[in-house]
Amino acid sequence: MTRISKLIFLATLWLHTVQTIAQDINFSQFYEMPLLRNPALAGIYRGDVRTTSVFRNQWGSVTVPYQTMALGFETKFGMSRYTDDFLSLGIQMTNDIAGDSRLGRTQALPLIGFHKTIDPDRSGYLTLAFLGGPVQQRFDPTKLRFDDQFQNGAYSALNPTRQAFTNTNVTYWDMNVGLSWSQYLGYDTKFYAGVGYFHFHKPRVAFSPLLDVRLNPKWVVNAGMNAALSEADRLILYLDYFTQGGNRQGQGGLMVQHTFVQTDEDFGLGAAAGAFYRWNDALMPVVKFNIYSLGLGFSYDINMSKLRSASTFRGGLEVTLSYAAYLNIRNSSLEKVRCVVPF
Repeated sequence: MTRISKLIFLATLWLHTVQTIAQDINFSQFYEMPLLRNPALAGIYRGDVRTTSVFRNQWGSVTVPYQTMALGFETKFGMSRYTDDFLSLGIQMTNDIAGDSRLGRTQALPLIGFHKTIDPDRSGYLTLAFLGGPVQQRFDPTKLRFDDQFQNGAYSALNPTRQAFTNTNVTYWDMNVGLSWSQYLGYDTKFYAGVGYFHFHKPRVAFSPLLDVRLNPKWVVNAGMNAALSEADRLILYLDYFTQGGNRQGQGGLMVQHTFVQTDEDFGLGAAAGAFYRWNDALMPVVKFNIYSLGLGFSYDINMSKLRSASTFRGGLEVTLSYAAYLNIRNSSLEKVRCVVPF
């Protein structure tokens, strides 16, 4: 590879890295990863503890599959017996691997959130939350092919290359903040809306210390509603809109949930089905099974973007697994929050 070719390659790699990060990690079942939607969506669930996990395998029909995994944990508890305010603590971890170079990013982001009651019957809360921590990104140059590895028109990984990379990984700190409002509308309908500001300190993300490449901040607006259709059926809506670095994206949809067995007002046995749409990108049919404290979700992206011809409309499979429960503790959030609606 000539000096000019190498510079072009490095520039392309850096631009690809920045573009990949600028899009941020996004899931079809985005509502199952609330801390990645908006830190202030922490705590909007039934229970004192919740874990959420997801595995996504995408673009296998076009290129080397992009694989993304995430694991989140939240806990919430009352601050004292004299107030209905409560705190949320948690952590969000993700790991993302993309393309031939195994371009990857791993992050572990702790969370703290404060929920302030805004009416006397525990029906409404304002939440302010912070999410931040270390992020490590890297690529594997041994997975790449270079001009000097082609001899007599044939490529071999055993052929030596003169190319050397002084830095194949970088670690930076990421900081995010969010604000949300959650409110009961009547007895069994709950609504929330929020706004989040991600990467507000514009961290440096370039592999080369000679380049001052910054991660663009991202604004996110979220909304959701859970309303009764009958004693056993509910309508669930989720909407997100975000903008980053001049790019804009919207996604949303609905599910209808039916409960077959109701063990108590908080947990039961049921199923939900619906569909979501990511603007100019994909249509995502979704099914979810609620098995008491467990939730198991499946979705598949039907690619609607400009890549649909190459991908033959195939996007990616996504599987989520979640768990939520109350703890038998004195400062349980059960005593602080109305918990009729199953967000």
